[in-house]
Amino acid sequence: MSDRIKVNISKDGVDRRGFLKCMAWAGTGMVWTVSGGVLVSQDFARASAGSGGGSFSFVQISDSHIGFNKEANKDVTGTLEEAIRRINALDGAPDFLIHTGDLSHLSKPSEFDVLDQVLKRARTKQSFFVPGEHDVLTDNGQQYLQRFGKGSKGAGWYSFDHKGVHFVGLVNVVDLKAGGLGTLGAEQLSWLEKDLAGRSSSTPIVIFAHIPLWTVYPEWGWGTGDGAKALSYVRRFGSVTVLNGHIHQTMRKVEGNVSFHTAASTAFPQPAPGKAASPGPLKVPAEQLRSLLGITHVTYIPGNEALAVVDANLASDSAAMPRNAGSTSEVKIDNFAFSPKAITVNAGSTITWTNQDDVPHNVVSTEKKFASPVLDTDQKFSFTFKEPGAYPYFCKIHPMMTGTVVVKGAGQGMT
Repeated sequence: MSDRIKVNISKDGVDRRGFLKCMAWAGTGMVWTVSGGVLVSQDFARASAGSGGGSFSFVQISDSHIGFNKEANKDVTGTLEEAIRRINALDGAPDFLIHTGDLSHLSKPSEFDVLDQVLKRARTKQSFFVPGEHDVLTDNGQQYLQRFGKGSKGAGWYSFDHKGVHFVGLVNVVDLKAGGLGTLGAEQLSWLEKDLAGRSSSTPIVIFAHIPLWTVYPEWGWGTGDGAKALSYVRRFGSVTVLNGHIHQTMRKVEGNVSFHTAASTAFPQPAPGKAASPGPLKVPAEQLRSLLGITHVTYIPGNEALAVVDANLASDSAAMPRNAGSTSEVKIDNFAFSPKAITVNAGSTITWTNQDDVPHNVVSTEKKFASPVLDTDQKFSFTFKEPGAYPYFCKIHPMMTGTVVVKGAGQGMT
């Protein structure tokens, strides 16, 4: 990704020109690291399974579209299986898997069967689901509820707690109205308000739904009409992460204490907002397909301020390779961003930041653990991390630029 938002006119993290430039393609799933209640994405190869004391990780995949067989991808089962293989190759098994909808393409029993069988091969203890619009095409989603929504309420919404983090699965694909935006509805919103009412504001919150809860591109229905109402209930919490699918590409946004993240598909990419006449399966050269599909891995480490969120594409040859102690890792500074934004290494490793931007930046630990001088174009800064822990940092010249280094101790698994 070569373009980033550089001008924020409306103070919401998105400017009119930059909006269409803030897209980043990833692989077939996402690895999320929960650290002190905040999710942070990282390269899948560098995701961390946590460092004990209540730490854990989980994996998000989305938009598998089992049953799809058009030119964009004639083997969606195969690419889903590749995503599962990469999850299983992690040194430490994630606690669970979250699928953010469009499990099937036509809501057929045979498609749900295949999805179920493939996911059973995942080396995770449990799986959680929310439906996409393709999962409720027939019988108003009753088949989906019977197979994947047992114990849920209404059209499939529910919540659960895991090691100090409160998770909420929402449904915004039922009873869609003219105009195309997703909808939660009064009944679900009332339930959500009550579900959150008794929670301490220090509780980390993770909300997941199929269609983005924030308005990505209304012309294509990429947003939720009453999403703002749902988000108003979580403003008081110190750490909120919202995970979605539907748009088949990774996109991030931060509004105060709320971090939004959409996942890539395991089936096929879609065009960036406004870059085509309409949304839909995007046909790309076969050799490029897996680089546009992905997974997300998230890790939570109590006491840290952010959950580590790692996006990975299926084209990477090193998706499950750990970093060895004493190794050197690189972070690029370009287009007003650190890349990768979050990185996991073993204790004793050295991180080198290189400024490839046309303007000066610096690298400053938010906890005053390290600080670089001002780095002009092509200048570097290195720091060796000897102690395990999470090390958030930012550019003091351009403070909207943030990053995280997670350091694993001896004997701790790398994921």
